Parts: sequence; C-alpha cells; structure tokens
Amino acid sequence: MKYPHLFSPLRIGNIRLKNRIIAAPTSPSMITAQGHMTPEMVAYLEEKALGGAGVVTYGEAIVHSATGKSHNKQLQLDSFGVKQMLAEATRAIHNAGAYANIQLSHGGKYGGLASVGGDQDRCEVAYGPSHEITPAGEVQEMPREMILEIVESYGKSARLCKDCGFDMVQVHAAHGWLFSQFLSPVNNQREDEFGGSLENRARFLLMALDAVREAVGPRFPIEIRLSGDDLTQSGLGMEDCIKVAQMVDGKVDLINVSCGNHEDPDMFCRTHPSAFYPRGVNVYLAAEIKKHVKTPVACVGSLNDPAQMEEILATGQADVVEIGRALLADPYLPQKAREGREEDITPCLRCYECFGETSKCELVKCAVNPRMGQQLALKYPRPAIEKKKQILVVGGGPAGMEAAITAAGRGHEVILAEKTDRLGGNLHPAGAAFFKEDIRKLCAVLEKRVRAAGVKILLNTEADEAFVRETAPDALFIAIGAGELRPSIKGMDSEKVIMAIEAELHPEKLGKRVVIMGGGLVGSEAAVSFAHEGRECAIIEMKPEAAMEVNSFYRGGLMPEIQKSARVYTNTRVVEITEEGVLCESLCEKEKEPFLVPADSVVCALGFREPYGEVDALAQLVDESIILGDCNRVGQIYQAINDAYYAALRV
Repeated sequence: MKYPHLFSPLRIGNIRLKNRIIAAPTSPSMITAQGHMTPEMVAYLEEKALGGAGVVTYGEAIVHSATGKSHNKQLQLDSFGVKQMLAEATRAIHNAGAYANIQLSHGGKYGGLASVGGDQDRCEVAYGPSHEITPAGEVQEMPREMILEIVESYGKSARLCKDCGFDMVQVHAAHGWLFSQFLSPVNNQREDEFGGSLENRARFLLMALDAVREAVGPRFPIEIRLSGDDLTQSGLGMEDCIKVAQMVDGKVDLINVSCGNHEDPDMFCRTHPSAFYPRGVNVYLAAEIKKHVKTPVACVGSLNDPAQMEEILATGQADVVEIGRALLADPYLPQKAREGREEDITPCLRCYECFGETSKCELVKCAVNPRMGQQLALKYPRPAIEKKKQILVVGGGPAGMEAAITAAGRGHEVILAEKTDRLGGNLHPAGAAFFKEDIRKLCAVLEKRVRAAGVKILLNTEADEAFVRETAPDALFIAIGAGELRPSIKGMDSEKVIMAIEAELHPEKLGKRVVIMGGGLVGSEAAVSFAHEGRECAIIEMKPEAAMEVNSFYRGGLMPEIQKSARVYTNTRVVEITEEGVLCESLCEKEKEPFLVPADSVVCALGFREPYGEVDALAQLVDESIILGDCNRVGQIYQAINDAYYAALRV
C-alpha cells in the first residue's frame, strides 16, 4: 500500500477506525427552521462515508439553543423532533461504511450577537463569561445557574446523540465559541470559581466533559477540539493551550488541534486556511500538543494531498488527519488514495464558495465539484442514453473539458476542438500566480480525465463554421470563452499596455512599476502576484472597494494581501495613459483634480465580454447546441464546471 500509515487502523475507545482519515466537522445550512437535519444533509454526510473516510463528523450541533445558537440555521439538539433525522443520518453513514461523529457546540456570546454565521434569529440575550460592550451589542455575564444548566445540556445532548446511533461525540472548545471564551484571559474577567487562573477558566469545560462522560459511559469515544494557539491577543498562546490539553488528557479519547477564532475576520482565513497559506499550515500545533499528552491527536489545516498526510502520520506529528473542504471538492479522496489513484483527486481551490453558498442560499456548493449539495437529487440517476451521439465540443477550457468528460462518460462519441496548443483555457492565466497551485492541479486533473474518457482531442484546431459543417455533429457544445475588454481610453495603443492574460502568463514583460486598471478579482490577484515578484503595484478601481464581487470569505483573506501588495485608488477613473504613467481622476465630488500614477507597465484587467456574434453563428449550425462557460455568461470556475456537467447529463 502506498500510504501505509494513512490506512492503518486505530482503536479509539470502543471503535476501531479502518483508517486515519476523519471527515472534519462541517455544518452547511441544510437545516430546517426548527433546527432539524434535512434529507439533503443526510445525503451530503452519506457521500463522505461512501468516499472512504473512517469517521464522518457533523459540525456545530447546538446543545442549548436558548443561549447558544450562533448561526441563522443550526442543528438544535434540544429541539422537539430532532431525533428522527439524526437517526437517519447515522444509519446512512453506517450503511456506507463509516462511523458517525457529531460536534457538540455552544456559541457563547455569539448566540446573541450578529456573527459571521448569521445576523438573524439570534438568541434574546448574549451571554459570555463577563459583561462587555461590543460593536455588535452588549454581552451579559453568564450566571452560575446558567453555567450549570448548560453543563447539564452537554450531558443530555451527548446521550441523545448516542441513542440516535452516533459512535462518537466531539466537544467544541476552540474557534472563539463558548469554552474558548471562558478560557480567554481577556474575555473572562470573572471573580468566581469560573474566572481568574487558567484552572478556574477551564472549570466550565472540564465539568461539561465530565457530564458527557457520565452520559455516554466509560468506553464511548469523546473527541475534543482545542486550539494549539488562538493566535490572537484576546486568546490563549501555545503554552496555555498545552496546559489545557494536559487537563483533558485522559478525559477524552481524541484531541483535535485547531487554532484561531471563527469570528475574528483577520483569523478566519487562518482557522480555515486560505490559498495564501501553505497546506498543513496548522499541523505544527498538533505536533506540539502531541509531545505533552498521551491521548491520540488529530490535526487539521486545509490538508488535500495524501502524500503529505502520510508524512504527517509517519513522522509522528499526529495520529489522525481531519479533512474539511477537500472532501467537498472530492468526497472520494480517501478511496482514491487507497487505490493509488491520487492523481485523479479533484483539488480544493480554497476559494470559499462552500462557505459563501451556506451564507447566501443556505445550501452548499463547490467550485470544482458539481455534485456537491446535489447528492439527494443525484441518487435518482438519469436513464441511459437512447442513442449514441457524436458530440463536438468547441473550446478546451474548464467548461469544455467537463462537458467532454461527462458526455463521454454517458456513452457518447466526443470530439474536443481547441484552437491553441493545449487544453485549459483561462485556467492557465488564473493558475499562474504563486498561490494558485491548486488551479494548476485542477487543470491537470481535468486534462487527464478527458484523455482517460476516450475523447478525441484536436489541438491547434479552429472550429469555425466550416469545420462544424464538415464535422456535422449530432450535438454541439460551444465553450469558446470570452474576450478581454479593451476600452477606448486615450493611450491604450501604447507599448506599455499589456492585457491581463498576457501579463499573468508572461510577467517578465512587465516593468518595475505596474499600474493595474481594474480592481476586480483578476486585477487584485494579479497585483498580489506581481508584488510577490518584486514589482511596485498600484490598482485603479472605479468602485468604492477592490474585489467587491468576491465572496466575503475569500475576500477576507485576499484584502490583507492586496493591502500589502499595492496602492489602491478606489472611486477613481483612468483618463489617459501617458509616457509617464496613468492619468487618473477621482470620482468623488470634492477631489476632481487629475493626478498621475507613475508606471513602466500598465495592465488592463477591466473584465471580459461574451462573443455573442460568434456564438450565435455556431449555434445556428446544429439543432442541438448548448452554450457553456464564459461565452454564455462571464463567470467563475463554479459556473463553468457546474453548467457543463449538467448540460452534458441532458444529452
């Protein structure tokens, strides 16, 4: 076996894990208004089990919903009627070959404050360790009687989960929630037995663990999620986190080591690492905790590569790896790794589309996995094709490749025509930046799948009207992409002007001082990339802020990088490109005097425009024609892959 440590069994309490992979706690909002799981949620969890994880964990189940519900929609373990779908979930996970785990949580003060998780349906009062006034509202000191009531609720919830078939429970004591707040020497200013020394601040957590143990019995596995370092001035440092781990050593069966604070905007993208951090950035915290405890330790940190996971386990940094977003991108990652098919693992892009969709539509989706969030609907497969068709796909970008893969998988004969000498389309410029390795991997995975599917690939082939007529396909997929906008600004014909795609693919053509026209996602990421290579960058953006179209979670990680990388001129319009640089004017009423931003090179990143004329000319040649990707509607990777997958299923 290629990854012997990753696929070695491990006994935790009365269960024996078949491998060292746990599907980390996740909690998309596929929950009813009453706080119950939905069939969609059950199907979502089931697929992770089908994919080969040893344990599948549901995240942030609230034990005391009157005070602790921090998100708009959360599983509420004290809600009448919650048991049925919990039991359905454990049954589905078990039938698919995994153990079922559930995270017991309480939002603490965020139960009554607007938070990252939600701004509606909040608890009436925000209760935290101490009284405080925050920008989001007032927090009341949690009375001792309420502390005891919540301790009791942890025991009741654990017992309920065990009765419903869960094989483990996890107590959440990190990420800025209830126990993390009580452990904090800044948030906790109490003068009773729950405040003061670290031992006192940990008392609430230890009492809850004792209540859980009493409820589930001596051999039932209890996991705890702790910080290895809160990495904030208001939280615990590594030394105190080690002490807390030692306090729970022996009380639990697995210590899951994370970090940061979910509600701190600067820390969210470290708790859930963004693309600007290396894979496994938080593993060192688990490795340090492991040196000081006897209990097995699990690590997290945007892990995606089985080889890296194997190394972590082989070198003794952790006993278990827990995987979150990577199992949304590819739920079958464990199975593929076990079978030696790691090159077919769809990489997570760390784009936070999953988080963004949960907030926006109370569903879950993935930029690179069109099945994500659709598991229930896809349980009812489409009927087999009635007739094998010849399908011509024009354009080898992400939409074209996904359409070709899916249509060939359905049994059709597929030809893929690409006008350049390689497949990938705009994935190549999109993946050129130093922090976009995952897009480069995605491009390689899609290309391998196209070839493995038996698609006939024609490179350096201009699929014009004559070519389409000569090929005479039964169905035509048009995925020719979009053209870059080149506005009629005075001086655009200057040699110093470079279009964004060319600049991303050939940064060596840029001078020392680079002005980027356009502060959307393309321009903003380009500035980060160019600055990393030693250039002085400036962004000119007409909107009030840069990267406004990006989901808030990815933007939270991107904005600090932009601020480090470029001077950003917002509410600003380009007037002219001159020998010296870019002449601009402010769109604000009080600042109308034009000013010059010096530049050796000017990058045009002002967006794309769909080539509707060319698209329509091709579409009219074949009765069954489908338009995909940017040439249909300029979008991001999610739209390209999702639309292509489902379009190909319809043929």
